[in-house]
Amino acid sequence: MTRHFIHDLEDAYRRLLTLSGSVEQIIERAIGALTRRDVELAREVIRADEEIDQTEVRIEEECLKMLALHQPVATDLRRLTTMMKVNNDLEQIADLACGIAQRASRLVDYPSFPIPELIDQLAQRAVQQVRAGLNAFVNHDVRLSQSVIEKDDDVDELNVKVIESLAQLMQQDAGWIPPALECFSAARGLEQIADHAVNVAEDVIYMVDGVIVRHRRSDGIEPASLP
Repeated sequence: MTRHFIHDLEDAYRRLLTLSGSVEQIIERAIGALTRRDVELAREVIRADEEIDQTEVRIEEECLKMLALHQPVATDLRRLTTMMKVNNDLEQIADLACGIAQRASRLVDYPSFPIPELIDQLAQRAVQQVRAGLNAFVNHDVRLSQSVIEKDDDVDELNVKVIESLAQLMQQDAGWIPPALECFSAARGLEQIADHAVNVAEDVIYMVDGVIVRHRRSDGIEPASLP
């Protein structure tokens, strides 16, 4: 490939790394807003999401331009398409964090509602998954990617426990149904954030090994290899 392509690819890659750092921050802020019922912090998350949306669009435009102008193949093509997928996953993670922040701002009206500690555990697990998935992307680490994929079941099981805990609270006091539903939605958002981390991990395996593992973990089908 030409020097111009390599320069453009590395420039887009650096932008993507910066975006990943911003997304990690917005998740942590959203979690803080939720656990502390912090309205101002929730507003900061919502404002930050707008900038992330704009950055995601710029990166996608740069990647599409490279596809059109340079028509990369093989390893270069896999790297570029993976960057586009990770870029999209990061934007969706930020959107989910924004949704969690919105739920947090509504919990302010229910100061006596006991937010289950399991939600904080779920939040920390989701953050760990995102951080590990992004580290795998940065370091082209297939083994770490596989670890992220394997740990997704643990996140799902923890989410089930959160739901059970919230159901018990709603049974104890009908007045807690509205805040419990807000927490339920927030927990669902955290579980989906972890799912996007899995997407990133699966894309890393494709980028490095040319193997498509998405949708093939539970159906017994052998992963497909691509050039």
